[in-house]
Amino acid sequence: MSKTFRIAIIGCGGIANGKHMPALSKRPNAQMVAFCDIIEERAVEAKEKYGAEGAKVYTDYQELLKDKTIDIVHVCTPNDSHAEIAIAALESDKHVMCEKPMAKTAADARRMVEAAERTGKKLTVGYNNRFRSDSQYLKKVCEDGTLGEVYYAKAHAIRRRAVPTWGVFLDEEKQGGGPLIDIGTHALDLTLWMMDNYEPAVVLGSSFHKLGGKENAANSWGPWDPAKFTVEDSAFGMIKMKNGATIVLESSWAINMTQIGEAKCTLCGTEGGADMWDGLNINGEKHSRLYEQKIELNAGGVAFYDGETIRDIDLEMQLWLEAIEQDKDPVVTPKQACVVSEILEAIYESARTGQAVVFE
Repeated sequence: MSKTFRIAIIGCGGIANGKHMPALSKRPNAQMVAFCDIIEERAVEAKEKYGAEGAKVYTDYQELLKDKTIDIVHVCTPNDSHAEIAIAALESDKHVMCEKPMAKTAADARRMVEAAERTGKKLTVGYNNRFRSDSQYLKKVCEDGTLGEVYYAKAHAIRRRAVPTWGVFLDEEKQGGGPLIDIGTHALDLTLWMMDNYEPAVVLGSSFHKLGGKENAANSWGPWDPAKFTVEDSAFGMIKMKNGATIVLESSWAINMTQIGEAKCTLCGTEGGADMWDGLNINGEKHSRLYEQKIELNAGGVAFYDGETIRDIDLEMQLWLEAIEQDKDPVVTPKQACVVSEILEAIYESARTGQAVVFE
């Protein structure tokens, strides 16, 4: 019989309500027993909607962590507090899922890795795009050798005009950056995971604030306040890995480009290639002829069934709890997530200094 996990949610804002709590509520072996937010009303609302019987509300996460009956903590706060809360939770003998990115800085990400190793508790980061059906299929394609050695890739996170105007997204102090650290992080994680390559050698980056100063700009969530737009509106990086493989990362919240898409990658290997534009596409050469194959990821032709048996965020939570129960590594390991943060920070540093960043 599966163990029932007692779970605490720290940060009851958008990502907790849009992802963590709905997905956890579907897991029969998960009970949300504690909710914490600096705005008490949010924690109360979360408890009323998702809380188990006797669930508690907190405004101070340190008080919540004193509860020794809590097994798992989900950290859903702004980027600048990820490390502080996650490390405290690990040291309180609790497993931790931290929302992406792992931390605001690479140094904080490394501290989180060290804390997980020192305490022996599980730590994972919420890169839910790994759990999409196309991502899961493409990972198998990479693992079975269909693409051969992937030596060139692109990580795509492009929005034409979709600047988040709520919360602290535009606050560099709280977030550490804009689209690069917000959505570029998903695209980079996905690409590194497909390549199974976590050894960067040199990073060169550029970031721009070209459209963020516009008044009454067209935007999916309404005009932004230029005075509060303190992060980049687009950023780009070229990452050369130690084995010579090269990744180009592109990210934007606002740019004059019509080919848009988030958390997508293009892979070029010695035996074949793949991309996530307009579905999942595989290409290569067989019997002296080039081929292109579009992968169908749903059952098709069956009334009332579209083939999506489980959503990415639901599979993410299922496998996370299984990793704890079965004492195995989570799908997203702390060291993998830390490399993502290190590369993102290097892109920002290179953009700021105009110099390439060399990894040891």
